[in-house]
Amino acid sequence: MPRLDGRVAIVTGCGSQGPGWGNGRAISVLFAREGATVYGIDRDPAAAADTRRRIEAEGGTCLTAEADVTRRDQVEAMVADCLARFGRVDVLVNNVGLSLPGDPVAMSEEVWDSQIDINLKSAFLCTKAVLPCMVAQGKGAIVSVASTAAIRYTGKPQAAYAAAKAGLVQFSRVVAVDYARRGVRLNCVLPGLIETPLVEKLAEQFASDETGLDRDAFYNRRHAQVPMGHMGEAFDVAEAALFLASDAAKYVTGTELLVDGGLCAAVRS
Repeated sequence: MPRLDGRVAIVTGCGSQGPGWGNGRAISVLFAREGATVYGIDRDPAAAADTRRRIEAEGGTCLTAEADVTRRDQVEAMVADCLARFGRVDVLVNNVGLSLPGDPVAMSEEVWDSQIDINLKSAFLCTKAVLPCMVAQGKGAIVSVASTAAIRYTGKPQAAYAAAKAGLVQFSRVVAVDYARRGVRLNCVLPGLIETPLVEKLAEQFASDETGLDRDAFYNRRHAQVPMGHMGEAFDVAEAALFLASDAAKYVTGTELLVDGGLCAAVRS
């Protein structure tokens, strides 16, 4: 039997920042393959529509909506619409995130605030909105996509992003304990270096800077950082999210699953 058969899953950031497979798109498609009805959210309706087309082409069920999950009114409207259409929310995947570089001196207050909003406040608002219906159902799973930056220095200054993702991990732990006896599980996936369309954009930027290195050098450097010798792919993250969302993880809550090819275990930048 499919692992999410008959369940309704909200996935935020369900599109992709370019052609191919971002984490949100891979999670949405994999969940649909496993029987879930996917309610996908993205600020880019075209990217969300691409994900929906892929799911429907495989015979799955997906509805998408445009929303900014840093806005309480839009989050509440999104959850209300999902409940009106499907009557329940079984899974929430907090996948929205964005990393902007900078140390505290170089970073503006506006960038700091936006990083906290995108990477942490969004998960708070979405979790807040779905918890009442999950408690009423007596069951629910919330999976948040954090980062290895939450638990270690990853080799570049990204103070706000790291702080927000660390906050997301601890937020999930605390709420997991509070809601454990009410049937709701909360866990985090911590991806390391994952090859996605966003990385391709970073490679283009890197190659255009005065670095003396090209796109291939950028990719080779990232591959070399990982003990396994290569970056992961979006479906590696999706498989971890699927496990945590499914009954295979029914006794797993308040913890983190590293998907990093051994990066954190190597203790090096």
